[in-house]
Amino acid sequence: MLSYNEIKRGRFIVFQEEPYKVLESTISKKNRNKPNNQTKIKSLISGKTLEKTFHSSDSVKEADLSRENIKYLYIKNDEVCFCIDQKPKERFFLNFSEIKDKLKFLKQNDVILGLYFEEKLIDLIIPDKVTLKVKNSPPAVAGNSATSASKKITLENDLEIFVPLFIKEEDFIIINTEKGEYVERKK
Repeated sequence: MLSYNEIKRGRFIVFQEEPYKVLESTISKKNRNKPNNQTKIKSLISGKTLEKTFHSSDSVKEADLSRENIKYLYIKNDEVCFCIDQKPKERFFLNFSEIKDKLKFLKQNDVILGLYFEEKLIDLIIPDKVTLKVKNSPPAVAGNSATSASKKITLENDLEIFVPLFIKEEDFIIINTEKGEYVERKK
């Protein structure tokens, strides 16, 4: 059990029978009142964010989360097939619409982290940056530099993003998965 002052940013707690991640935490004491911990927490299951104040008499259970490498295999109809890494026979399916925002940065056979709570998969953790190959890149147009001098390209997994004009087909580029933006060309 965690006391009110141990509920800090980055910790995982169980609140209302769900795992939450602590996003912000501020311990304060006003005048003669007892100290409290004002937090902002995010549900790992529903994604909703709450502001919750824990008082000095409160305590919460630390969430027992486990992580396991899982491999993205393929999409069939509206389901995405994954398997436990190194155990290709242990396959499972997830609904495409629930994970499409994370899936757009992956290509077949990429290994990512699965986050489990009470032996149930609750989230997919993709890297902050991924390297992808440029599949289609139109040539740079001379005089097209009045704005930010960028062009739209297609990557090997059919993701389309804007990149600088010097990017060519067959280049490998690094993408920020949080923002969905070009970072740099891989050397």
